[in-house]
Amino acid sequence: VQVEESGGGLVLPGDSLRLSCTVSGLDSSAIGWFRQPPGQEREAVSCISGTGGTPWYRESVKGRFTVSRGIAKNTAVLQMNNLKPDDTAVYYCGADPSNRCTVFFTPRPYEYGYWGRGTQVTVSS
Repeated sequence: VQVEESGGGLVLPGDSLRLSCTVSGLDSSAIGWFRQPPGQEREAVSCISGTGGTPWYRESVKGRFTVSRGIAKNTAVLQMNNLKPDDTAVYYCGADPSNRCTVFFTPRPYEYGYWGRGTQVTVSS
């Protein structure tokens, strides 16, 4: 199983970025987006199930970030709008073959058995 993220970069506050995640080697999985700000622990940003259902979002990104499944099998996109300096972090994509993502519970890193290497997002003026 391989997981790969892409799409990070350096942007100004208020700008947008689009992160993509590709999971190969699994027919279906929940895809979770996590981030790790400098000097902090990894935190959940969003997740989307591979079997349908409402995605989960971190409170601080609601209304700004949108997660969706891609056209290709087992892919996902995280559209990030109105970025803020507090969004600066390394963003990781994780795959959970058990599809545990629901809108009711905060996704936990241990639920995601497969991870990408991460992509840096820096929001700075």
